Amino acid sequence: MTPDQMRDASLLELFSLEAEAQTQVLSNGLLALERNPTQAEHLEACMRAAHSLKGAARIVGVDAGVSVAHLMEECLVRAQDRRLYLLPEHIDALLQGTDLLMRIGTPGNIPGPRDIDAWVVQMEALLDPDVAQTAALAAPATAPPSVAPELESSLILPVVEAPVPVEAQAPEPVGGGIAPNRGGRLEGGERVLRVTAERLNSLLDLSSKSLVETQRIKPYLTGMQRMRRLQSQSLQALDRVKEQLEGSAAGDDVREALGQAQHLLADAQQMLSRQTSDLDEFGWQASQRAQLLYDTALACRMRPFADVLVGQERMVRDLGRSLGKPVRLEIEGEKTQVDRDVLERLEAPLTHLLRNAVDHGIESPEARLLAGKSAEGTIRLRASHQAGLLVLELSDDGNGVDLERLRRTIIARQLSPADTAAQLSEEELLSFLFLPGFSLRDTVTEVSGRGVGLDAVQHMVRQLRGSVDLYQVAGQGSRFHLEVPLTLSVVRSLVVEVGEEAYAFPLAHIEHMLDLAADDIVQLEGRQHFWYQGQHVGLVAASQLLQRPASQGPEDSLKVVVIREREAIYGVAVERFIGERTLVVLPLDPRLGKVQDISAGALLDNGSVVLIVDVEDMLRSVEKLLNTGRLERIDRRNRQNEVPRKKVLVVDDSLTVRELQRKLLTHRGYEVAVAVDGMDGWNALRSEAFDLLITDIDMPRMDGIELVTLLRRDSRLQALPVMVVSYKDREEDRRRGLDAGADYYLAKASFHDDALLDAVVELIGGAQE
Repeated sequence: MTPDQMRDASLLELFSLEAEAQTQVLSNGLLALERNPTQAEHLEACMRAAHSLKGAARIVGVDAGVSVAHLMEECLVRAQDRRLYLLPEHIDALLQGTDLLMRIGTPGNIPGPRDIDAWVVQMEALLDPDVAQTAALAAPATAPPSVAPELESSLILPVVEAPVPVEAQAPEPVGGGIAPNRGGRLEGGERVLRVTAERLNSLLDLSSKSLVETQRIKPYLTGMQRMRRLQSQSLQALDRVKEQLEGSAAGDDVREALGQAQHLLADAQQMLSRQTSDLDEFGWQASQRAQLLYDTALACRMRPFADVLVGQERMVRDLGRSLGKPVRLEIEGEKTQVDRDVLERLEAPLTHLLRNAVDHGIESPEARLLAGKSAEGTIRLRASHQAGLLVLELSDDGNGVDLERLRRTIIARQLSPADTAAQLSEEELLSFLFLPGFSLRDTVTEVSGRGVGLDAVQHMVRQLRGSVDLYQVAGQGSRFHLEVPLTLSVVRSLVVEVGEEAYAFPLAHIEHMLDLAADDIVQLEGRQHFWYQGQHVGLVAASQLLQRPASQGPEDSLKVVVIREREAIYGVAVERFIGERTLVVLPLDPRLGKVQDISAGALLDNGSVVLIVDVEDMLRSVEKLLNTGRLERIDRRNRQNEVPRKKVLVVDDSLTVRELQRKLLTHRGYEVAVAVDGMDGWNALRSEAFDLLITDIDMPRMDGIELVTLLRRDSRLQALPVMVVSYKDREEDRRRGLDAGADYYLAKASFHDDALLDAVVELIGGAQE
């Protein structure tokens, strides 16, 4: 690519960013002008946005953009000069022009000449034909007399204070009509850089681990403080010895030695006191900085709620006009900070609810006037923070849900007997709207009706570990209440112990936690249940679901976590409640595939690994066990004369892989030890007896090939079965591992639970055979 081509590509990229930002200003301003066509502030903002785009298009040689922006600017200038009053038809045309400019600035989506010519004809018809004709012909060649061409150029070219790549300069579009200024700055003066989501995730991961590492200072500090107390007690003991020697015949040399010991011990105590104080100060400072680093990294993932609203107000307005219903969307809490991933996944359900509100919530203008309402309908969307959650309230002032019609529809579709339906409460009736395929409409239209697709909305919100509820007042409107986490990077969880391992249940899926007495467990149809809030709830053992050794404790009560997903509810018996924790989510390596009943991992304050339970997957596992008749009864009896379990050594420098293999093997009943590299594994092999070695190849200090070679040269270890698990899946890599002495070679690329466990059984048999 020649320097000129590189320059042109860079300018086109800048024009694309300019178009993205300025069309958002135009959309917001034009929607405001539709409500108040003479508002000077919005007229000025829209005129300048169109003017900036015209200058930018001229610089990069996009003539179509120059023509469209110039006609829009001409219309807005006339409105400013009171020579033209903006009617809805003008707003329609200006919004269509805004769409064209956005497409012109988007590579690969540039509109064809016919689309642009048709819009120009439409726009000229709305303006004075003679003046518009002259302006349209002159626009590509000359700028308006009021603005010099060199001034137009300054509206697009960035001012760069330091050599920064174009990607880094380019600000992301900001919601709420705030356009980035030159040089990659917001209007507030804050510089904006593009950062990939992967780097943000990595930064958050590292900061969370740093926060955990600072906690490791606490045990050392506690040990030093205990040592200080022991030294103090030692000095007191020496003082008592000295007192006893005062009346004895001990020589001067004994007294001198005792005094020297007291002096040395006092000096040591002072030194230890200073070191303890310094360590305490260092630990506090380190934890504060680590917490600040973590909070800052987490804040980098947060975006204003306005980002998800881009285009929503326009969509509501356009849909309302197409249905003959003037509708206004009012938004509160645009600056509420939310995780980027949550925002992306909220867009679809919000769009669906807004379309439903316009299509079936808001009545026609005639019906509204007859009901004593204004002809224009109002939809309100409010976002706020509440107890670590994003709370969304989406309401309309429409007609609400006709409960009697809903009741009749339920009966007609045979979803409930007539006598039962007659007794359903409002809340129970509204819950039918969230059933798949349920609708109050007799015919299907392009726009989803109230109820159609609400099951999809609920499913998407549930995927965010949130909830959605519907409330309504007949004749006054409906209200959807949504609660979702502010971030998916952090999850508030209940950490429990199962089979001497820590697992975390997200609080969003926990209905209750309780101590269940053994006498409260009843048998119904061969299954264990307990009575909870007026219903029998099935009881299952977490040890069976997670394939952990069953608890052998003699306690008379069970620790039970009641989990719910829609209508499914079960009690999961665990060994111990460790407590609530805020966990930084660490995704599992995607190459490992889906791990049953587990969604992610995390680190506890002490640095130990905890797996986060996938509650939806766990409930499916329960249903599967029920359907196959393999659900076990909870057995808390002590087991005598257990057969020793076979012991496996796992050597891998990847924490994720190492922990996953350990948990899989432990769940199957094997005793497992781990090593972080070949040298660590070699030391473990020489100090303990194992039935199987599972090792990676590429590791620091000593790789897997060297480890296997050393093992085969050792007379005591040369008969030990060896399995190599490696990302390398080429034939030469496989042959290299087997030639070194491995008995089995498993590629991580095709790795899954059964493959590993089947290979282990093939090599050494079951855990207690």
